[in-house]
Amino acid sequence: MEKTTLIFVSIVACLASVASATPGIATFYTNYVPSACFGSTPQGNMIVAAGDALWNNGAVCGKTFTVTCTGPRNAVPHPCTGKSVTVKIVDHCPGCPSTIDLSREAFATIADPVAGIINIDYTQYA
Repeated sequence: MEKTTLIFVSIVACLASVASATPGIATFYTNYVPSACFGSTPQGNMIVAAGDALWNNGAVCGKTFTVTCTGPRNAVPHPCTGKSVTVKIVDHCPGCPSTIDLSREAFATIADPVAGIINIDYTQYA
């Protein structure tokens, strides 16, 4: 009985994490330093700049998110690789047409960079 309960709780937890993903749009950029959150201190290349809707006056600086490509936003067919990527918010992308602006390396992990812009799901990493 305890094993059945544990399995049920695990399934519910997995479904809850999938259900809590937020849809958005991603683009990519290539100049990572300086950044709004960390100035001239490099933060690697699995990073992201937050669009205005996510920025919240810098409250998201340093937060990590898991991002998954869900489909195309333009004529490039099937841009998604089927992978997800975990990225750290290091910058602000004011006026960007996307929710998040991924580093080129992070974008290439989840989609073909030729697409340039994609639909995504993202969740804040606990």
